Amino acid sequence: MTHAHPRTALSVNVNKVALVRNTRHLGIPSVTRAAQRCLEAGAQGITVHPRPDGRHIRAVDVQQLAELLRAWPQAEYNIEGNPTQNLMDFIRQVRPHQATFVPDSESQFTSDHGWSLPQDAARLRPLIDECHALGVRVSLFMDPVPEQMAAARSVGADRVELYTEPYAAAWGTPQQAAQLARYRAAAQAALAAGLGVNAGHDLNRDNLADFLAQVPGVLEVSIGHALIADALELGYGDTVRAYQRCIDQGMAERDS
Repeated sequence: MTHAHPRTALSVNVNKVALVRNTRHLGIPSVTRAAQRCLEAGAQGITVHPRPDGRHIRAVDVQQLAELLRAWPQAEYNIEGNPTQNLMDFIRQVRPHQATFVPDSESQFTSDHGWSLPQDAARLRPLIDECHALGVRVSLFMDPVPEQMAAARSVGADRVELYTEPYAAAWGTPQQAAQLARYRAAAQAALAAGLGVNAGHDLNRDNLADFLAQVPGVLEVSIGHALIADALELGYGDTVRAYQRCIDQGMAERDS
């Protein structure tokens, strides 16, 4: 299948595998084995979001996944987190392909908003510069606000990750079209500013194709909770292949 735009990559967030493992002291389920199974099934990347309290991904996981990914040179390693907390230590140690800066507080339950620019620019700029000096691409977790995209580029970001929970919450309701219009406008503004576009949060097998059909230029989707939940029923391989079919469907609709 050929596309008019680069095919959207699937990066699997394995945080929830670690969360289950951490409820016991047996080392199962294995985070690295989960990542390997997903890569074997065709995932193009692995994402982790190590939080300061170690509630799921731990420092040893970050290192072990970096080692695993050396055997998968075609796949990308994406490490998410707040660069003012513990993220930069991991970036310096393993130098992943991408660092996704997320403005979470230390106790935050899950990511629920993007950066505010230019208010956050002064503290972000030197950290983005450091990542670039290490050879690491930087993506900023952002709300779908078109006016913010040029500001993200001016602070030095290479990409933005559009926070998609509002779209996911509206999917299948009368508000879906309006939400998709917001994301389409934000993606267009990001592309016009010279940014790459990623997306993530609450994307799943139901809503992913519709999103990709309407939002231009999405280079990567990072999916964790729904994908790992699906894998409990379907297995890692069948789940990854199901998400890849969703991506193909969305891109085919967009390019038709």
